[in-house]
Formats: sequence, C-alpha cells, structure tokens
Amino acid sequence: MRKILVVEDDRVLNGTLAYNLTADGYEVNSAYCYRDAVGYLKKIEYDVALLDINLPDGIGLDLCEEIRSRGQQTYIIFITANDKESDMLKGYEAGGADYITKPFSIVVLCKKIKAVFQNLDLRTPRHDLFDNGILRIDFSEQTAFLNGEAVDFTPKEYRILSLFVKNPRIILTKRQILEKLWDADGDFVDEHTLTTSISRIRKKIETEEQKYIKTTYGVGYQWMGGESR
Repeated sequence: MRKILVVEDDRVLNGTLAYNLTADGYEVNSAYCYRDAVGYLKKIEYDVALLDINLPDGIGLDLCEEIRSRGQQTYIIFITANDKESDMLKGYEAGGADYITKPFSIVVLCKKIKAVFQNLDLRTPRHDLFDNGILRIDFSEQTAFLNGEAVDFTPKEYRILSLFVKNPRIILTKRQILEKLWDADGDFVDEHTLTTSISRIRKKIETEEQKYIKTTYGVGYQWMGGESR
C-alpha cells in the first residue's frame, strides 16, 4: 500500500486531506509540527509527503532536506500560502517536486497524487511477485520469505515455483514441467530430479496448516497457493 505523510498544522485541513487520501486507498500519517514529522520519518519511508512550509516549530524546507539527507526517494509536494516566485524556487531547490498554494481543491490534489503514482509505476520495473501474506516470493530479485523469515531456493526451484505460480490450480503434468525446465536450464532433468526438487520445496514452505503443492498421482502437480488443510 502506498504511504503518504501529511505535515500541516491546520488540523481541519490536515484531517480533510487524510480522510480523502485514506478513502482513495492510501496509508496516511498526519503530523502537525516539524518534530512529529521527523518522528515518522525515522520509522517509515513515504512515497509522497505533503509539507506545509510554515510549521509551528520549523519550516517545511528544512523537513524536505531532512528527508533527502536520509536518502529517501519521497515525492515531495509543498503546501503553502506563499505564492512568490522566490519562495517556489526555494522549494524546488530544497528537493521538492511540486508546489501548491492555498487555497486549493482537495479533489484536484487527490487526482494529482493519483497521477504521480501512475507515473511512478510506469517508471518502476514491475516485480514478478507472489505474496499471499504468509509466503512472499520475488522472482525478479530471487528472494523469498515465509512468515518474515528468509527462505533459500536454488535457481531451479525458483523456476519450478514460477511455473506453478503462473498456472494456479492447473494440473501440470510431469512432462510439461520437465519440458519447461529443459528450455530454461539447457540441461537434462529427469522425473526423479523433479520429484526431489518439489519435495525440497515443500519442506521449505509447507506446514501442517498451509498446503502449496498438490500431487495428482500418476499425472503431475497443482499449485494451491497456500490453501489451508
């Protein structure tokens, strides 16, 4: 879920922004001063930050520099009553990406943020990912976690898992799997090797409560995606 930080000392405006952005499906944290904002930034890296420039205990420009000094790639939008060209230039120089002057339309701002995320998605390579909340496999990065604990798979095991994940609840025959592995590896894989590999995968991810691979005896295997037993 996309994370947004709203830093605005006007509690009515802050609450209205938080309400509308939450309704749009974002995870929103509200801060009403510089100190509270820094507290959030120490724990969370946000996708977007809406920063009021004039805060009771600091200025948004310094907060922007705080974000950048932490190496965070947050998209920063300044919110302010200052509409002078010099003030806007300071905002951009500090690392801000956009500048909105008060008063403004909440609806338009929400549309702007949606457009920001759409552009970010276009620029960011999509990860080939399986995640059911318990098992997370990132095929792009070749990483996996089960209940937050790292799981080590061999390259061949990742390819088997990828084939299963892309064909959920479809019975794949042993011959179909072997042909795919042959194409990917360029080496010989027999049924015994396949059976052994699947057995190892099961030991790494299956528990008494969660079943991922179902054997159809005499035919092949079926990906169940973590079905409860």
